Amino acid sequence: MQHFIDVILPLPLERFFTYTINPAESEFLKPGMRVAVPFGKSKIYTGIVHKVHQENTATYEVKDIEFIIDEQPVVTAGQLKFWEWIASYYLCAVGEVMRAALPKSFLLESETIILKKDSGSIEELDLDDREYLVMEALNNRNALKVQEVMDILDRKTVLPILQKMINKDLILLQEELYSTYKAKKKKFIYLHQDFKEEDALKTLLDTLSRAPKQRDAVMTLFMMQTGATKDIAKKDLIERANVTSTVIKSLINKDILIEIEKDVDRVKDDVEDGQDLYNLNEDQVSALAQIKSSFKINKTVLLHGVTSSGKTQLYVQLIKEQLEKGNQALYLLPEIALTTQLISRLKAFFKHQVLVYHSKYNLNERQEVWHHVLEQKEPYVIIGARSAMLLPFQKLGLIVIDEEHESSFKQFDPAPRYHARDASIVLGYMKKANILLGSATPSLESYHNASTGKYQLVELKRRYGNVLMPEINMVNIKEKHKRKRMNGHFSDTLIEHMTEAFKDKKQVILFQNRRGYAPIMECDTCGHAPQCPNCDVSLTYHKYKGQLRCHYCGYHTFVPKECPACSSTAIDTKGFGTEQIEQEFRMLFPNHTVARMDLDTTRGKNAYEKIINQMDSGEIDCLVGTQMITKGLDFRNVSLVGVLNADSMLNFPDFRAHERCFQLLTQVAGRAGRTKERGKVLIQSYNPDHMILQQVSSYDYGTMYREQVEERYQFKYPPFQRLIKITFKHRDYQTTLDSSQWFVDALNQIPHGVVVLGPEFPAVSRVRNLYNINVIIKMNRQQKPDVIKNYITRVKKSFESIKLYRSVRCNIDVDSY
Repeated sequence: MQHFIDVILPLPLERFFTYTINPAESEFLKPGMRVAVPFGKSKIYTGIVHKVHQENTATYEVKDIEFIIDEQPVVTAGQLKFWEWIASYYLCAVGEVMRAALPKSFLLESETIILKKDSGSIEELDLDDREYLVMEALNNRNALKVQEVMDILDRKTVLPILQKMINKDLILLQEELYSTYKAKKKKFIYLHQDFKEEDALKTLLDTLSRAPKQRDAVMTLFMMQTGATKDIAKKDLIERANVTSTVIKSLINKDILIEIEKDVDRVKDDVEDGQDLYNLNEDQVSALAQIKSSFKINKTVLLHGVTSSGKTQLYVQLIKEQLEKGNQALYLLPEIALTTQLISRLKAFFKHQVLVYHSKYNLNERQEVWHHVLEQKEPYVIIGARSAMLLPFQKLGLIVIDEEHESSFKQFDPAPRYHARDASIVLGYMKKANILLGSATPSLESYHNASTGKYQLVELKRRYGNVLMPEINMVNIKEKHKRKRMNGHFSDTLIEHMTEAFKDKKQVILFQNRRGYAPIMECDTCGHAPQCPNCDVSLTYHKYKGQLRCHYCGYHTFVPKECPACSSTAIDTKGFGTEQIEQEFRMLFPNHTVARMDLDTTRGKNAYEKIINQMDSGEIDCLVGTQMITKGLDFRNVSLVGVLNADSMLNFPDFRAHERCFQLLTQVAGRAGRTKERGKVLIQSYNPDHMILQQVSSYDYGTMYREQVEERYQFKYPPFQRLIKITFKHRDYQTTLDSSQWFVDALNQIPHGVVVLGPEFPAVSRVRNLYNINVIIKMNRQQKPDVIKNYITRVKKSFESIKLYRSVRCNIDVDSY
């Protein structure tokens, strides 16, 4: 009898593909193991075994597998089930979920580009014959495809060889180029075995009586090791013993101490001694009891706590209890790169039980974390951005989703276009894990779920330590301009408060939610503004780099000295971004230091951490930034926050604009006055009486929620309706329009109760030379979404079978908000 396996391929294919295996392979293979399989005429892919069986239902000629990659599954059965749910709910292929979930180093394929690392000359390396041939070929050429390696070695099974070379740090994949990996080294000091007995140590100390520094170093090392099994870093010993590295070197030369250099796990390095949990106040104790009570009846909890109310302390307490039970805990954050302070604090509490998983970590680091989670040798808390929920959890006991309102939990491109908050809740139900959402400004959807009893609402209404909430004042810049009391984009009121803060040795945060110097550069004579050749958008002026840059496709060009349309030299900028605010600050306060935090200044892996440390140490007096500065920051010396212009957020063409404006301003206000002294917040606006700004100034989330929910109900938007957005993309305008209209005509046959809006071009209708057009589907909560989704899937299949529209990209985004 023949044996078969169904395989998930990392491709946007709607079904599994069947391959033949022999009886021995059938006994060995299990779901979740990787196999190399042929697909198409000549390509080989890494696939995941979904099922081992003996029934061939394939309508095509079934091929043999190339070889088995793993000895044990790298994906759990629970993960496979979760992948299938994501694919079903978000209308994508399981292969797309697989590609998003697995570290790229797990997915070697024949088209993968291999590059040589700077590992020294070939002669110096410990290589077998096949590795030597590959390295020699890479010496002669810059890069090789896996298919070319097959030709060089004259064999099909090269993926294990390449995997071995990756592990030996000889080669890297093209995807890894942005962060070339070098093992992190650290030197550790040990007392020689001959001196570990008490008598031998006493004799040694007597002989060192004439070298007091060396004697101190030995004594300090002995005390540091007493009762502890951890290694003693050379740097720590030098600091604790108050000696120089020369003293340690002398002891090593005398064979009294031994120095060993080790590769250090990046996730577990630089951990301080464990700290005790802060004492919980009365409000926190009450909140913790309510949370635990809800967990007992398997209810999702929404923790609504004002900024600096001590939500993190509750998370830590709950995580601690799960780790003590031997369970794993998942702590999701909107952007892991923006939470340096939080990660260091959690490591201080949980020491080596903290793992961090994020796309800024290179492939080796992510693969390392994957195996730690899979093997579950000890309980871990895994801190990560949205992709961390796709890890192979074995014993998940708790999921914490901090800042659950953040839009960055939503994946937009490529598929799967999932929302990590919503998907993690489903993961929690599958794993029978407790689920806790936390925010100072919850999303309307989550608060609605709490208001209707689907979630349990727990509140922290006061700041920890009874610290007062910052005083928020509005500044009417329309009046300030009339009275000529503006200096650039700074009102006299803001300048006065900043001067006072600096006089008191305090720090200031300035918020402007637009990067660059100015969004538009315009000719004063003819009105011409340089446009991106690839997108329907004007180019943003970046003064620091002397460039005009497109924020959609990355196109950039030099700043023209004269107008390309009329040759006039009267060119001016319109609007302002963080660069311009930074420049104006330097002119207003030349004796004070300023730093800028936006996408342009934090591209490097450790750039954000550097700015945070400088701010913490007081090297920076003023921090200018975009919405990055609203997330996860806890600067104890910031007394003033200034918002340069709140109006652009209010006027954004989106049904969530008012909600997001409230969230953003409340969060940025929460950065001020986090100690006993009350902080101040100044919000500059042309419309300071706007209801949202008034609600922000009084911290009135309840009124904002009720007003926004009433509007959503009247106009049929979430949380009362579900939204599905379908985007069509093509180089030709008419083809884009015709294809979307065909789809809309087909969708109009959907049963009653579903509203189809569009096709409609978005505000920026052409990006990267592709025209974009959107279709929105609204359906009420009472309808079964599966019926509608199945209909959409059938329409899409028919659409893709039309020859004229095969080149049109059709992206489906479920819950597209």
